[in-house]
Amino acid sequence: MKNLFLSLGMAAILVSCGATAGSSAKLGKAQAALSGTKWALADNVKGKIPTLNIDGEKINGNAGCNNYFGTARVEPATGNFSAGQMGSTRMACENMSVEKNFMDMMGKANKYVVTGNVLELYQDNLLLLKFNKAE
Repeated sequence: MKNLFLSLGMAAILVSCGATAGSSAKLGKAQAALSGTKWALADNVKGKIPTLNIDGEKINGNAGCNNYFGTARVEPATGNFSAGQMGSTRMACENMSVEKNFMDMMGKANKYVVTGNVLELYQDNLLLLKFNKAE
């Protein structure tokens, strides 16, 4: 369990260190609209891959174990993003640390950048989560 938590933490650090100058240069600038899009976490994690579905001001998906839901404020003109009123089912799974970290990072995200089929969620200039477009 400790190894899984450390692995996820290191993956988040590596992803944030690996942010390209092009992506971070777009922070705070106009972005593509996200309504009606579906995303899958780009990082390799043990178990089910977390997802993010955005439909207007509502978000939902799977956090690695449990399904979650909430509201989102997405402002394409400024690239601002915030998730709130988050709730989820309550199953106990083997990879609960992945889910906890995913939900924590979703709650901290305040900006987003879309580059092609990639969505990046940031807390200010720190890359928190990176997703690939899902069909």
